[in-house]
Amino acid sequence: MTEHSLDLVRTAPHPDSRPGVSETTPVPKKPHPLERIDPARMAKWLTIFRPDGPDIDRLVALAGTRIEGLADSSVVRRVVTNNPDAMWAIARKKDGEDGNLVAEGFQAILLLTGAGMLALAARTLDTSNPDPDMLVKPGERPAGIYVWATYAPGTLAAGVTLILQRLSRHPYTNCPIYTRATTPGGLRFAEALGFHTGVVIEGVEAPHLHVYRRREAPKILTPLYDSYRPGAERGKVAVTVARTFEDLVRVASVRSAVYVGEQECPYEEEFDGNDLAATHLIGYTGNEPAGCIRIRFFADFAKIERLAVRHEFRNSRLSFSLVRAAIELCRVKGYTRMYGHAQKRLENFWSRFGFQKFEGGQELVFSDFGYVEMVLNTERHPNAISIGGDPYVTIRPEGRWHLPGILEHSASRAVTNPSIG
Repeated sequence: MTEHSLDLVRTAPHPDSRPGVSETTPVPKKPHPLERIDPARMAKWLTIFRPDGPDIDRLVALAGTRIEGLADSSVVRRVVTNNPDAMWAIARKKDGEDGNLVAEGFQAILLLTGAGMLALAARTLDTSNPDPDMLVKPGERPAGIYVWATYAPGTLAAGVTLILQRLSRHPYTNCPIYTRATTPGGLRFAEALGFHTGVVIEGVEAPHLHVYRRREAPKILTPLYDSYRPGAERGKVAVTVARTFEDLVRVASVRSAVYVGEQECPYEEEFDGNDLAATHLIGYTGNEPAGCIRIRFFADFAKIERLAVRHEFRNSRLSFSLVRAAIELCRVKGYTRMYGHAQKRLENFWSRFGFQKFEGGQELVFSDFGYVEMVLNTERHPNAISIGGDPYVTIRPEGRWHLPGILEHSASRAVTNPSIG
């Protein structure tokens, strides 16, 4: 999708008389359905953002040199004001090294209500000046997403995959995408990306449209480190990340019972000043906090430590769940090397998870126990968090990277800059 004229306005009275994808548009040699294209690979050096008024004016003027009949930028501004998700600017990351991204391309979409989709099917939708009542407000789920215009010449074409990724989140999950392809080249291109004909909207046939019906989102698998939910059945073993001060109290209670109470560790040695610089996992049996483990992160390794399970729950195998959860969380954060100090009597326990005695390591003594250094080398998690992936993942709550966070939902609100006069 280098450049095509799925224009902001009709260029002729009849919608089918306007050009679609240009005959010069490269057509994939084999099908590449949109959702199977990896944005992290295809758009590695690109980024997208919602353009402001001056950017909109400049981009529409730029596209107008290549696409005939574009709407006045004031119309585009009005549509974007109604819903900021209606236009996404595409920029090269290197151009924004000083903090100022320079948009070179864009995709504009109409987020249509049910009435808007019916008008689109009946060819009565005025795409040159869309009726605001045909468009959804921020945070509302549209009945359909219509590709209004795309200008993404050359390598900027891959930025469209980033836009699709954004439109896969709430409230756009699985929402069908519609477009027009009125030339042979446009038809081949649309079909190669997975668009199909045979569109029927509320009983109205729409042969002029192509639709991309997205696959049902796969069921989200709950990771072991986020498996606990309040109200769990009695005896069920589960783990979660400590996220509140109350959670830290639970951690302190468990470790006080195990290390201070049972092992007679001095308080100041057990609570060593590192607890506020670490991630803690809490293990539950039913709704009772029964165990915990601590993880600290360094440049190229993560240190797993302070595993504790209350005496009355040691026949529940909660310790195994806590260690496995800690390893999985480290891998998702991108770590492939984990390190720990194991009490000598527990060396075999840690070896069950792949830990090995560190070659050339030291034997340590602290808090009246002997320890050995142990290391686990593992593979990178296939969904490890990294720069270039979905940026919203990095601002989700710790250990809940698999679920949309509250800040993502806030993105549906318009940009108002309330603290700026």
